[in-house]
Amino acid sequence: MAFLIYIGAALAEIGGCFAFWAWLRMDRPAWWLVPGIASLCLFAWLLTLVEADHAGRAYAAYGGIYIVSAIGWMWLVEGARPDRWDLLGGFVCLAGAAVILGGPRA
Repeated sequence: MAFLIYIGAALAEIGGCFAFWAWLRMDRPAWWLVPGIASLCLFAWLLTLVEADHAGRAYAAYGGIYIVSAIGWMWLVEGARPDRWDLLGGFVCLAGAAVILGGPRA
């Protein structure tokens, strides 16, 4: 379940940040910030749903999912195909997230 929450959080965070990017760098109207801010609020709320003893651990594991989601956004939304270094970096980050999520806790 945590994986699905992380995916939802990543899409909400990327979408919210992209709204600011579009406003500031692509000359989109300021009203783009309204759904962007709502999306960022959704992102923050979704991360609170992850079962974790500490917020930092939830955020650290989320980082790997976020990076892979950002690469997917770059490809699917912005039309820039990831290169082998993007894919390798994403794999390394997912491996790190798996270690954080699945590691035994004392």
